[in-house]
Amino acid sequence: MTTSTLRQVESLQPSQPSQDGDGVKIKRIHDFTGGLDPFLMLDELGSERPDDYIGGFPPHPHRGIQTLTYVIHGGLTHEDHLKHSSTINAGDAQWMHTGRGIIHSEMPLTDSQGLHAFQLWLNLAASEKMSPAQYRDVHGSEMPRLIGGGAELVALGGRWTRDDGQIIVGPLDALAGSGGVAHASVASGGELVLRTDAPTLLVYVFEGELVVGNTLIPAGHLARLTAGDHFALASASGGQALLLAGIPHREPVAHYGPFVMNSHAELEQALRDYQDGTLTG
Repeated sequence: MTTSTLRQVESLQPSQPSQDGDGVKIKRIHDFTGGLDPFLMLDELGSERPDDYIGGFPPHPHRGIQTLTYVIHGGLTHEDHLKHSSTINAGDAQWMHTGRGIIHSEMPLTDSQGLHAFQLWLNLAASEKMSPAQYRDVHGSEMPRLIGGGAELVALGGRWTRDDGQIIVGPLDALAGSGGVAHASVASGGELVLRTDAPTLLVYVFEGELVVGNTLIPAGHLARLTAGDHFALASASGGQALLLAGIPHREPVAHYGPFVMNSHAELEQALRDYQDGTLTG
């Protein structure tokens, strides 16, 4: 007989105020600690005050990671050394596979509700860290949805299965660590039950509150879930969350600023490559 295990909240941590780029005020949700492999960092950008974010993220390098930026309100314009230039708006996402090196900028746009966006860093496996750089943007209209039971799931990437067997697959199909990223909205009295046995499963509640398993999660908190094969999101008053599912690389991580490698020697090489102009190839 097959048993079914409901995943519960194993740990809960609040986001912390911080800043990045050219003085952009953010909430740092996760930053390299806590063993959330393959997810290295997660930031929330959100303000109705342009002065809090308008400086944006001027040109800077990366090596060894992927980034995923998802916009709730406002927008961001991306430019890089590969001549990619595009703007994403509310509901859109942009994905960047930095591989051996990329130099890019992200400059914020605003709408009537200001700016609200997320940026996720995913670690590349050692075998991929020196691969060619790639970039892709995805519009919200390209993202499939599961709707029902007073809830909606929008899949940015990965395979997501509802308890009734309905499956959607997000358009970002090359996320590091077989990553899955989705946006869940649960109305008052609604419930969403999803099947996944991904070793790393995270829920970040960014609006309202959600009950995950037996735990109430308020806005601004990241939950790591226990092992199991399915999990449930419910709410008495409504809430929204970012869902992250992935498979750990279980490899050493060496981190310095925008570079993430497997050893200090590789970090030193990345710095030399950037300084002498050979980072990107």
